[in-house]
Amino acid sequence: QVQLVESGGGLVQAGGSLRLSCAASGRPFSNYAMGWFRRAPGKEREFVAAINWSARIGPNTYYADSVKGRFTISRDNAKNTVYLQMNSLKPEDTAVYSCAAAADYYITKNQDDYNYWGQGTQVTVSS
Repeated sequence: QVQLVESGGGLVQAGGSLRLSCAASGRPFSNYAMGWFRRAPGKEREFVAAINWSARIGPNTYYADSVKGRFTISRDNAKNTVYLQMNSLKPEDTAVYSCAAAADYYITKNQDDYNYWGQGTQVTVSS
């Protein structure tokens, strides 16, 4: 089992920045692909970013087109934590952001591939 706890959400004006953190406990963190997803009011949950890391090639990342160039996902395996740095925030980024861990995939955008989920943290961007 892996437990995931997100933090760092809040209210920010458009153009501002937030950094989300996801602390993991349980099984070795480095074995999992990690992802961030979000669910806006009245919408389906959608992929935001994913990351994995290997000693051979270093970090590997995926981003949704809507956040590419504005958001950065990173992970610190020593701290069992994955981060989502969000810059140039827009009102349409308003959502509950959740992190997730995938045990069976090196890296994936598909939410069905993720085994463990956090409770989520609210991000609200005002115009």
